[in-house]
Amino acid sequence: MSRIVRTISKDASVVASAIDALDMVSEIERIHKPSAVVTAALGRLSIAASLIGNGLKGENDSVTIRMNGGGATGVLIAVSDSMGNVKSYVGNPIVELPLNRYGKLDVSGAVGKDGTLSVVKDLGLKEPYVGQVPIVSGEIAEDIASYFAVSEQIPTVCGLGVLVNPDLTVRAAGGYLIQLLPFADESCIDVLEANVNKLPPVTAMLDSGMSAEDIAKSVLEGLEPEVMDSFEVSYKCDCCKERVERALISLGREELVKMAEEQESTEVCCHFCDKKYVFSKDEIITLSKR
Repeated sequence: MSRIVRTISKDASVVASAIDALDMVSEIERIHKPSAVVTAALGRLSIAASLIGNGLKGENDSVTIRMNGGGATGVLIAVSDSMGNVKSYVGNPIVELPLNRYGKLDVSGAVGKDGTLSVVKDLGLKEPYVGQVPIVSGEIAEDIASYFAVSEQIPTVCGLGVLVNPDLTVRAAGGYLIQLLPFADESCIDVLEANVNKLPPVTAMLDSGMSAEDIAKSVLEGLEPEVMDSFEVSYKCDCCKERVERALISLGREELVKMAEEQESTEVCCHFCDKKYVFSKDEIITLSKR
């Protein structure tokens, strides 16, 4: 299981969360069968969603992050519940690009920079909270930090990473999210900046054997960090036949009758987990009468 650890500075002015998301991103690779650069992109977005979702208060709260930069991947979507369990989707899972100028997977080139990142938080209120910002880099971590700075006015540092093996399996995946509370002083900010500047890439830390707790404590080094809590999280799709039935009913009676007339059975595939739901002609007719 993947694990999120949340820490807080002794003066409670900074909160840092970190995740070892190897199992989670490995499941993304297994389900969606993406190319290496898409595994990195969708993995990073899913890690970010998990870290943000884990910070939500209500048991039934959720967050959906949608990124559409006009690149070859098409739209990327990651959804997290309030524990940090995620499900995700990508429009085009197979994108092949040369490595970028640093010799790394060109996530920014695959995602694109001409578009928006939107965050929808369903907090059980009458209307969900929706924030949207222009994509600044397409590397995802910078875009998440930009969202918090612009849309929620929370100074944030985000680090995300996915290391993909030559055989397309995932070797390491994880990230961290650091957020300053309004009363954080300048000396605290200076310490954080120094810590972040000397940190190796996320995947290098994980690949060297560091745990999520090690990373969370490292980013707050010098601020006497304390562990608040720790959670096991996973890739978890909550689709079910009843939900698919509601989606079919929403098509309207006329469309369902036409569907029943044209085919003996109707197959609906979940975009998030690839599970297939098959409805007979009689079932479709029954749904058309609801």
